[in-house]
Amino acid sequence: MQTDLAPPPDDRATRKLYVAVAGNIGAGKSTLTQILADAFGWRPFFESVDNNPYLADFYEDMRRWSFNLQVFFLSSRFTHQKEMEAEAGSVVQDRSIYEDVEIFARNLGDMGLMDERDYENYADLFSIMTAYLRPPDLLVYLRASVPTLVSHIQSRGRAFESSIRLDYLERLNELYEDWIDRYPHPKMVVETDDLDFVNEDADRYEILSRIESRLFGLFPVGT
Repeated sequence: MQTDLAPPPDDRATRKLYVAVAGNIGAGKSTLTQILADAFGWRPFFESVDNNPYLADFYEDMRRWSFNLQVFFLSSRFTHQKEMEAEAGSVVQDRSIYEDVEIFARNLGDMGLMDERDYENYADLFSIMTAYLRPPDLLVYLRASVPTLVSHIQSRGRAFESSIRLDYLERLNELYEDWIDRYPHPKMVVETDDLDFVNEDADRYEILSRIESRLFGLFPVGT
């Protein structure tokens, strides 16, 4: 029987997607963000690191600069969120805005490196901002052990990261695991200790295939 129905459109061309890449310092977020942007033609949004006026000071004196740093990150990521929502096509983001309060500010508060009053002020500001934002269609969490994180951090050779303590990375990993268990929206966890999507074509193909399947497969996210 002949019908007038047109074939279904390709989701890759018609759906505006928002994908966020989450993970600890050195997990490979920026690299995967660029890989996804190149593979799928999405616009990438990267975390403000090189132009962050507080980051080097923060690693030298966390207690003094913690609130300033977190407010800068929150402001930067909120600006990115609004730009992403205005973007006509799909986007991929290096670190989500949710990690600011759930991981980094929370850790600073737990360690006594952010004053309780400052943390409460920051958390209130975060709640107000995120109430107006759309969560990612898919959150890709890069899980990495501390030795893997240290190896990646050393290989990229950023001077201001040389003073990061192992116990600091361990605490962040614990908070990430707690948060990802509670995260209420579509997510995908990627074990990265034995995955080299930077240098190995097979590993890169594997992670791209997994993400493609979640977004465009038989039962894609958001359906």
